[in-house]
Amino acid sequence: MSLETPLHKVEGLGPAHSGVKHFWRQRVSATALVPLSIWLGVSLLGLVGGSQADMAAFLQTPLNAGLLAAFILIAVYHMVLGLQVIIDDYIYVNWQKLLSMFAMWAFALAVVAVCLFDLLRIAG
Repeated sequence: MSLETPLHKVEGLGPAHSGVKHFWRQRVSATALVPLSIWLGVSLLGLVGGSQADMAAFLQTPLNAGLLAAFILIAVYHMVLGLQVIIDDYIYVNWQKLLSMFAMWAFALAVVAVCLFDLLRIAG
């Protein structure tokens, strides 16, 4: 029998004591995606009916290329944060969790690499 209160028993007990940091990273990335998504939506609506050359000219502007690169990076990072929570919550076997995390990060890095490579190729 312990004299500790139930609250004292669970305080500080978490998977890695990083829940608050993860929470804020997810909220900050979501907040950063709001203006970037609006910019992307308005920009794409402005390009409706345009040619492939119009799209290439749009991406050759440094500001547009930079904003699109920021959108890609932040969106993929936000995706990784969300998938990490899903994997942590629903996969219980450690080796499956590790394999899922590795596959998720590999996929995210591949998506970022391909997107940024193509963006640089178009903008350059």
